[in-house]
Amino acid sequence: MTIERTVDPEYVGFDSGRLARIDKHFARYVDDGRLAGWQIVVTRRGEIAHSSTYGLRDREAERPVTPDTLWRIYSMTKPITSVAAMMLWEEGRFQLTDEVSRWIPALGDVRVYDKGSALRPFTVPAVEPIRIWHLLTHTAGLTYGFMQTSVVDALYRAAGYDLYTPAGVDAAGACDAWARLPLLFQPGSAWGYSVATDVLGRLVEVVSGQSLDEFFAERIFGPLGMTDTRWWVEESDRSRLAALYSAHPVTGGAVPLAEAGARALAEPDLISGGGGLISTAGDYHRFTQMLLREGELDGARLLGSRTVRFMTRNHLPGGRDLAQLSTGGFAESILDGVGFGLGFAVVQDPVPSRVPSSVGEYYWGGVASTAFWVDPKEEITALLFTQLVPSSTHPLRPELRQLVYSALVD
Repeated sequence: MTIERTVDPEYVGFDSGRLARIDKHFARYVDDGRLAGWQIVVTRRGEIAHSSTYGLRDREAERPVTPDTLWRIYSMTKPITSVAAMMLWEEGRFQLTDEVSRWIPALGDVRVYDKGSALRPFTVPAVEPIRIWHLLTHTAGLTYGFMQTSVVDALYRAAGYDLYTPAGVDAAGACDAWARLPLLFQPGSAWGYSVATDVLGRLVEVVSGQSLDEFFAERIFGPLGMTDTRWWVEESDRSRLAALYSAHPVTGGAVPLAEAGARALAEPDLISGGGGLISTAGDYHRFTQMLLREGELDGARLLGSRTVRFMTRNHLPGGRDLAQLSTGGFAESILDGVGFGLGFAVVQDPVPSRVPSSVGEYYWGGVASTAFWVDPKEEITALLFTQLVPSSTHPLRPELRQLVYSALVD
C-alpha cells in the first residue's frame, strides 16, 4: 500500500514551508551517514498533509526508500495487541481486574526479587496477583533481558531471553519460562517496560481460541485493509524490506546488523505480541486513523469510542507519571509529565518534556527508531520509520514533534 499527500497543508492548518523543514532536517541524518533512509507521514483531520521518503532502505543493495517499504516495527506491535485484548474485553470475555493465572496458570504462583545477586537472588511471595490491567500498563513486575539495569534483567538473559527469545520457544513456553523468574517489583507498585504485552498476546490466544496471527488477520488487519502487515517477509517481498542498522561506536555512522535483520525473513517460533510485526507506512497509517476516529475506519469498527477514550487515559496508580513510577533504564519515552494508558504512553503535561504536544496525546515506538503519535485535540497523527537500533541513539522523535507542531499556524 502506498501513501501520498491528500490535501494542501494550508487547508488543514499547516504552513507548507514550515512542513518542508521536516525533510530538510532529517535529510541531514542520511547525508552524514547516521541513517540509511527514512519515511515520514503527517496527517490532520484525516487528511495526509505531508508524506516523504529519503535515502536508502538498504544501503548495501542500493535500494531507495519507497512508499511501500517494509519496516520492522518492533514495539509498535504493542498497541495493536492492546487493541486486540480490548476487543475481547468489549465482548465481556474478561474483566481488567481478573487474575491472568485464570488463563495462564503458570503466572499464579510468582515471586518477587527482594535482594541478592543474579547467582543468589532472594525472593519473596507476590502480595498481589498479576491482573490483566497490569499487563496493559506494564505494571506487572515483568521485565526485558536487554534492559540490563537490574538483577532480574540478568536472570532473563541467563535464561536466554535478551532482545530475542530462544529458538524453538513459542508464546506458551515463554510465558512458562517468565513465570519461573522473579518479578522485578510487586504487581501494581511500579512501572517497568517488559514482556507484558507478549503475555497479553498469549492471553488473546487462550481467550479467543485462535493463534495471535489468526486473530490479527481476521479481526484487525482484514477489516482495516492492512494488507502489508505480517510477521515475516516471504522471498517475493524480500527486496522491499529495509535493512537493519546500529550506530558505529566511534564514527556514529549506521552499520548493518545483518544477522538480526535476517530474522525477519523466516517464520518466527514465537508470534510476539510485544514486538513481532513488520508493516508499511500505509498500513500503520490506517491503524492510527482508526484510533483517531475512536475505533472506526471506513465502516469497520474495532472498538467503541468510549473504549478508546478509556484506553488513552493515564492508568498508572495514583495518577502518577512515568518519572515517579519507572524502574529506570528506559529510553523509549520521555518520563516527566507522561502517564501510561492501556497500551500507550499518554501526555499529561507537555511542559516538563520541553517538547510541544497536547494533553491527551498518546504514542509509542519501536526499538529500531520507528514511532507514531495520535493527538486527538489537534486531530494529528504522525509516523516515523527508519531502522536504527536502539531507538535512543538519536533524538528523532522529539525533533519530529518540534517540527510538526511549529508548522501549525491556524
